[in-house]
Parts: sequence; structure tokens; C-alpha cells
Amino acid sequence: MTSSNTLKTHKNGSNPPKNADKDHHQNDPMDPSVMTSLKHWGQPVEQQPGEEMQKELALDCGWGRLVFGQTFDNPKTVAGILRREKKGQRDIALYVRDPNVILSYAPQELFLDPSLTYRLDFRQYQSAGEPPDAVRIREINSSDKQRLIDRLYLSHNMVPAYDGFYSKLNEIPAITMLVAEDLSTGEIIGAVTGVDHRVAFNDPDNGCSLWALVVDGQSQIPAVGEWLTRKLIERLHEKGRDFMDLSVMHDNAKAIHVYEKLGFRQVPVYCLKKKNSINERWFLGQDPEEELNIYARIITTEARRRGIGVDILDADGGFFKLTLGGRSITCRESLSELTSAIAMSRCDDKAVTRRVMENEGLRVPEQIPADNMDDVAEFLNLHRKVVVKPARGEQGRGIKVGLTDLQSVHLAIDEASHYSDKVLIEECVEGDDLRVIVIDYQVVAAAIRRPPHVVGNGRESIADLVSGLSARRAAATHGESTIPLDAETERCVKQAGYAMSDILPSGERIKVRSTANLHTGGTIHDVTQRLHPVLASASRRAARALHIPVVGLDFMVPNVDGPDYAIIEANERPGLANHEPQPTAERFVDLLFPHTKSKDAQ
Repeated sequence: MTSSNTLKTHKNGSNPPKNADKDHHQNDPMDPSVMTSLKHWGQPVEQQPGEEMQKELALDCGWGRLVFGQTFDNPKTVAGILRREKKGQRDIALYVRDPNVILSYAPQELFLDPSLTYRLDFRQYQSAGEPPDAVRIREINSSDKQRLIDRLYLSHNMVPAYDGFYSKLNEIPAITMLVAEDLSTGEIIGAVTGVDHRVAFNDPDNGCSLWALVVDGQSQIPAVGEWLTRKLIERLHEKGRDFMDLSVMHDNAKAIHVYEKLGFRQVPVYCLKKKNSINERWFLGQDPEEELNIYARIITTEARRRGIGVDILDADGGFFKLTLGGRSITCRESLSELTSAIAMSRCDDKAVTRRVMENEGLRVPEQIPADNMDDVAEFLNLHRKVVVKPARGEQGRGIKVGLTDLQSVHLAIDEASHYSDKVLIEECVEGDDLRVIVIDYQVVAAAIRRPPHVVGNGRESIADLVSGLSARRAAATHGESTIPLDAETERCVKQAGYAMSDILPSGERIKVRSTANLHTGGTIHDVTQRLHPVLASASRRAARALHIPVVGLDFMVPNVDGPDYAIIEANERPGLANHEPQPTAERFVDLLFPHTKSKDAQ
């Protein structure tokens, strides 16, 4: 079954069906075509000798236990098992008879999960063939590194499996785990777990279930979640199962549309969980800061968790005030009153930023102002490839990267001048775009940012592929990231040898923006654990040179594992939400209210 956030919060790339505006509540939960396989969950089971169902099953799934309610005769026992949930785990009881009775044994500790259960009768399923050439769906194997799968779950605030769980999956025949591999990069971009109920407890209904579906929010391949689901369906159907169940949050409209597209229909089956920090949002109610954008909300949520008061000053602008005791601090997302106007102005002007870095002895690209066309031509002739950028601005506006001819440079200068009176020409440094977050002069997170790419399917035009990717990026980032269909996108497509109207061959991947800025469709990939000590040291030195307590530093690096770099920019208001699961919000609130630090952070 899916977690509470799967597909919608996962930014998964599954396209909703064309009738996506249909209200899923129009489905009759008691539809006879669904209920035919719903026999035993709500009543004692009568079975033939030799086919007895296993009693009191709580199946270890790595992230927690599945407590199959139909295998328990005593509701008090179910309540006791949920109460003994291990720290950091998430147990789920489903198919429970009389959930109200179970809750009565621990009303302060347990809650009825606000999820819906959906069932697919395998007789209703229609195959869609094979997934696109760009992705491979396969079973997890011993060469897959657990930390690379864990990052997917952590990035969506889901519970990863405990260390070593995947290595013993071959000892748990009831569990099937599939992963999605991006064939162009070799990265795992999705995972799903299936549970065979027949194998697990000799289920008389002959069913199975889907759990922990996750898709990399940065993946640029469409419908990965759908293909993982399809392959799991087909795998378990081949094993002779009759139906598959899954659980999805009642307000997760995008996921529900995908599941209904595959033939799933709602059934009256419910889940019980324990009240813990993982499930907090589902039993505490709506976040009062819901109207804030994700960059502000990640901070206010952490502040409220510590008992710090939150006063929203301007939701549209991301302004809020945090108060605890006699201390109050006003913030705009990650920009707080602790950042001085002088420090902010050093970051605001890219020419000033560069001079500060250079004076500190840090490596920076060569740069000149674009106010003399002869100098511009000479600079281009020297470096062969340049970047044109406004001296002031953010979110990648007006920046052109990798220009090699004077006419393109002149056009880029003209466009950049719309964003700033001062335009800069900069040496184009090859390598990966690295963002490092420094808080309180310590490196907290590092991530490689990649420009958006589209992958051909042999059917859609490049313009349609870009539009589809843009929609997925918008859904994945709460509207913060989209890909403009503008002259820059057309330039990149033309540079790849195509026009926007061309059909991109199946499996072929092309870059559609020259910059990796998140607001224009770029993706971000955590590399904190791989960051070379020289890069970490340079980040700390840069923050101190700027005298800024919170900053996002942009590097170009040939390899994040190596010492070579060039610092190209500094952002005084970095998006902390982009770097989950690294503890950016926690360290930010530590800076503002140091006496609220947890013992682990001290």
C-alpha cells in the first residue's frame, strides 16, 4: 500500500488519466464487482482442514509491521501490538474487525488513519505492455545500495527500512520488492513493495497488497509510479493471486486518479496506526501555516514542533515571525533578521560576490561587465564559451549559459538588461552545478543541480514532452518549478539538433534548459555525504567572508568527490525544502533559538 504522501507529495511523474476531474467518491464502495473478493476480513473465517490461516500475523516490512487484523480473534491483542511499535518505525493494522473496539483499548495512543483502501480485481486489469526504453523495472538485488533507496523515502518524509533489511528479503518469501532504474544514469528512481497474503498467512481470499510506493521527485521520466504498480500487479497475478489492495490518503487526488486508471475501486477496509511524530499530521489536523509556500512552511513546522510561536505576517511573500519567551525573530523563508543588510547586499550583486570570494583566495570564474562590446568580443575569443547574467536577480532569470558566438552573446546581454542595469560576462566553467547550504558557518547540505531533460517516447513532440515534464515538476514542487516554453528552451532544443515540433525518438534524452535553476525545471540530487573536504572548507570560508549566517553557495565542480571548484554565486535566501532529508530546517531553527536544540544537535 502507499504511504500517506505517495504519488502526490512524491512528485512522481505519473500522468493522471484524461478524466482526472471525476470525483472519486462517485465510486460505490460496495460495488459487487469489488465485493466478490472481500469475504473474510470482517468476520471469523471457516476453512477446510489443512488450509488453516496463520494466527496473529505481524509481518516485518523493514519500515514497520503489517498487522493483519483478520488473523486476530482478540481486538485487545491488536491494540497491544500497535502500542509496542518500535521507535522510528511505522506499524499499520489493516482488515481490522471493529476498529472502534480496538481504539477503545488505547484511545490516547492509536488513531483511525484517514486513508481509503482501493482494490483491483485482477480480472479487470488491462496490461499496457512494456515501460519506456529509458527505465527498467526489476527486483531489488544484492548490488543495490540501501542508502540510495533510503534517500527516496527520506526525501518524502517516509520511513526507510532499517539497516540490513533488504539483504534478508530472500528469507521473506511473502515480500516482493521492485525498483525502477534510470538506464541513462544507473540511478534507482523508484521502489515498491508487494505482500503476497497467501504466502504470508494462507489468506483464504487469495489476495495481495501494494506498499511503500515511492518515486524520485527529481526524476524526469514520466509515469514511473504507474509502471512500478503495473509490474507489481503482473508479478503477483502470475503467482496466482486474485486481487491487490492498497491504501491512499483521502485527499491524494492525483494518486487516486492513477489507481482508478489502472482499475482499482474503493472498498470499506480501514487502517489503524499509532500516534507518533511520523503520523502527526494525520491526527493533529491541518497545519495552520498551510497557506505558506514550502520554503517557509518547512521552517514554521519545525518551529511549532519545538513549541515556538508562529505569526504569519504575509503568506504570499513568505514572511513570518517566530516567538519564544522574550525572543522574536522575523523571517522571510530562510532569510532572517540575523542576516545584515550589508551581507545581503554582498550576495545581491554578483560582481561584489565574486570580488569578496577572490579576496578570500577562493577560486572564481573570470568576469567582466558587458558595457564595452569590444571587450566582450575579446573575452569571448579568449574563453570560447561564456555565461551572460544580470548582476542582480534570482531564480535564473536572464541567465544564458554556454554561449559560443557573438550574436548570441549580444542577444543575451539585451535580455539580461531587462532584469538589471548591470550585465556581466563570465567564463563558462564546465562541470556539475553544486549547491551547498551553510548555516551558522557549518555545511548542512550539498546537492547537485541538473538542468531539465526530456526523454522521447516516439509518439509526442518535444513541445508536448516539455509541457508534460513542466506539469510534473510543478506538481512535485507545489508550483515552484516549471519549464518556460520560451526562446531559451527553443535554443537548447535546436542545439540538440531538433525543433520543438519534432517527435523525439524513444529513449533519446535531450537537455531543454541550459541552467539547472530549480524555478525553471531543474532537479536537485543530494550529495552531502560525498562532498570533498576542500569544497566543504571553501563553503565555510565563503560564508565567513560574506559575514552571512545562512547562505546557499553555487559551485561548478568537475566532480563532487574532488577538490576542484569555482564559486559562481551566493544566495542569501536559499530554499531549505529543496534539501530534504538533510536537517536544514532544524539547523536554521537551532541558529535562531539555540536553547531549543536537541541533545543530538548540541
